[in-house]
Amino acid sequence: MRALQIAATGMSAQQMRVEVISNNLANMSTTGYNARRAEFADLHYQQTTRPGTINATDGTTIPAGVQLGLGVRPTAVTVNIAQGSL
Repeated sequence: MRALQIAATGMSAQQMRVEVISNNLANMSTTGYNARRAEFADLHYQQTTRPGTINATDGTTIPAGVQLGLGVRPTAVTVNIAQGSL
């Protein structure tokens, strides 16, 4: 179930990105319109294997450990302000 929840967070973030892009395309010929950009942030990471753990299959050390990402969330929609002559 956790894998489906993680995938769902990615799909909702992608939907927001598509909405921002479609808004940019629909309004690009409008006078004074500034393009917008969607921003995202990672959710927490779950540490599944500690750094320095010895691998059971071949005896090597895992220096960084193993972390499992728990999804993504949209954080903001920023406006790109273009500087130019009026």
